[in-house]
Amino acid sequence: MIPEIHIEDYNYPLPDERIAKYPLSQRDASKLLCYKDHVITEKRFSDISDILPSDHLMVFNDTKVVPARLHFQRPTGAHIEIFCLEPIQPEEYVSMFAVTDCCRWKCIVGNVKRWKDDILNLYNPSDDASVKEMGLKAALIERQGETSIVEFRWDNGAPFSQVLEVCGNIPIPPYLNRETEDIDLERYQTLYAKYRGSVAAPTAGLHFTEKVLDAIKAKNIEIDTVCLHVGAGTFLPVKSSLVSEHNMHREPFVVTVDFLRKLRSRLGNVIAVGTTSVRTLESLYYIGVSCIEKGEPADVDQWAPYSASYSHSCEEALEALIGYMDSHAMSSIQIGTRIIIVPGYQFKVVNVLVTNFHQPQSTLLLLISAFVQGDWHRIYDFALANDFRFLSYGDSSVLFR
Repeated sequence: MIPEIHIEDYNYPLPDERIAKYPLSQRDASKLLCYKDHVITEKRFSDISDILPSDHLMVFNDTKVVPARLHFQRPTGAHIEIFCLEPIQPEEYVSMFAVTDCCRWKCIVGNVKRWKDDILNLYNPSDDASVKEMGLKAALIERQGETSIVEFRWDNGAPFSQVLEVCGNIPIPPYLNRETEDIDLERYQTLYAKYRGSVAAPTAGLHFTEKVLDAIKAKNIEIDTVCLHVGAGTFLPVKSSLVSEHNMHREPFVVTVDFLRKLRSRLGNVIAVGTTSVRTLESLYYIGVSCIEKGEPADVDQWAPYSASYSHSCEEALEALIGYMDSHAMSSIQIGTRIIIVPGYQFKVVNVLVTNFHQPQSTLLLLISAFVQGDWHRIYDFALANDFRFLSYGDSSVLFR
């Protein structure tokens, strides 16, 4: 049964000055709120290894943010901003970033009403030679409500990954109310980012340094990764009063069969770094159930956790997914999820969560409330009263379920 939740019940006052506009000079210098056994304490992130339980599996999202924000100019002089959301043609990320002449993306287009049928040239006010050499152009193929299909063409035979590196900007969150700066090129990216595809960083991971990771490993905590490409939907507010009317965007992710075997052996002892890792890990249960009940894996629907009763254990679900992959000689699987985790959700996989502080009335705050069984008010009141910094570049928390 789909829960009836009013988003207004997940609001709190967040003054603009509490939003961290820039990262701290040291990644691991942030504050760390610890919530364990309903007790809240303040620590330093550099000491997180002292708090985490040993003999656990710690899961990171190793997606990499792409410079997905592009600025073009019409012959009339009007500026058009194009924000690439997800590849359409080619549809697969690795293939997309390898193409050398033409591709299509689903995009959010600023000033789209002022874009007619003309071909746009990239805006290049400094007359940068490397940008000019690309000869990047954009054509509007189709409007689809709030998004559009845009075709990009370029001249010099470079792969599209290089085109974006030369021509694009890192898409920092809109609530920072500033342009992308040099510091964002390094700091709006996790230390372990590997696979291109996200238009937003998995920000819980921004605090980790090599020193912190070494201390975690020294505590006999095993580290592994999943890869979920974070979409712009992470910034979209819940506009309807009833959460049941909110539409979650599909986000693709990849896991290996070796990771699934490791996860199966560590059930009950799993630490997730970030809400994207949580959504990936929890989605695996429902993908496994699909293997049991339908004989094959399928994307996870937004309300799948609430629309039926599930008698299968998490171990059985993972066994079924592993079995399917083995029988099809698959070393990894790429699949998608639209899962929404709201109060009332029954967690199957994750026991401990490392995460930042999220926006009022957001789906991420709903996830936090579900994880701490409604105790989010006390946690956020403590953070506000003790000068914690909020949102992407803000401070961190470690929450025990």
